[in-house]
Amino acid sequence: MEKPWLASRRNLGYNPGGRGDTPPEPSAWEEDVAMDNWGWLLWLIGLTAMTFINVAWVLDLQARHRDLRTRLEALAASEPGRDLSLPLSQLTGRLEGTEETVEALKARLDKLSTYLNRSVQGVGLVRFQAFADVGGDQSFALALVDGEGNGLVISSLYAREGTRIYAKPLQQWQSPYSLSFEEEEAIRQAQKQVAG
Repeated sequence: MEKPWLASRRNLGYNPGGRGDTPPEPSAWEEDVAMDNWGWLLWLIGLTAMTFINVAWVLDLQARHRDLRTRLEALAASEPGRDLSLPLSQLTGRLEGTEETVEALKARLDKLSTYLNRSVQGVGLVRFQAFADVGGDQSFALALVDGEGNGLVISSLYAREGTRIYAKPLQQWQSPYSLSFEEEEAIRQAQKQVAG
């Protein structure tokens, strides 16, 4: 009995046993059948690849679910049958308390920033020789200022007869009293510290 595929090729004019005959060009029908076989093969490969991707995705989801379940059980404090709404409401209450604490800390920080701006932020010190007969630069001018240039300048003049101390107020880097060169230099040093 002849194979059906061979019979169909004989009907198309192909004689595999004949001598000197060259096989005819494949017909459109034969090309369609060959392409159809390749199409099914490609479709099968694609379907297999999609199956592997889906299996990997399901395994990943199961691992994530297992981790989530572990966390949830830890949240429930490993008591069987415990209602999770209580721990969640406790966490919500703690978060609200934390928000209130943060707001209080912000207000406190603003207040401290205001105080800090009024505290001494710049210090300038200049030592000098006030009189020719006294050596060792024992006299000094000391400027103590806040961030806006408010504060005071203290001057100490050392002489053989005694020491005299003077204090002059500062408002925005200026004093209503006349300043010596050394006092102005101390103010400039303090201003550099405040400027950063």
